[in-house]
Amino acid sequence: MRLKHFSLPVGINIFKCFSDTSRARIIHLLYQNQQMCTSDLELVLDFTQTKTSRHLIYLKNAGLLQTKKLDQWTFYEIKEEVSDIVQRLLQYLGKDVTLQKDQEVYRILHSNRELAVCKIDARKWQKFTHATDNLL
Repeated sequence: MRLKHFSLPVGINIFKCFSDTSRARIIHLLYQNQQMCTSDLELVLDFTQTKTSRHLIYLKNAGLLQTKKLDQWTFYEIKEEVSDIVQRLLQYLGKDVTLQKDQEVYRILHSNRELAVCKIDARKWQKFTHATDNLL
């Protein structure tokens, strides 16, 4: 589902979200990586938990993000309705050195398996292998 009626209030909320560097960096990471949890964003951006949570709540209340809960982690992702406008804005911002550096830090942490998403995948794999071992 895409945003059907782009109105002034919706546009103002989106531009307010992009008007803060920290929020723009969060949006960029979420757009590039589909979903991330608070702790992953803290690691990548080197933010405190309070600062990260405050910006995520702002973005969620503005209608840009939705959440999914998995174990003790809450994962944030960009709502499908606004993904088109976010994509268009990020096309102009995507060459920014800070945003590119953030994505590179994400890749390094992901490859080092330091992010929650990697820990969840490992936990799922352990449950799967344990279940198949019991079958044998």
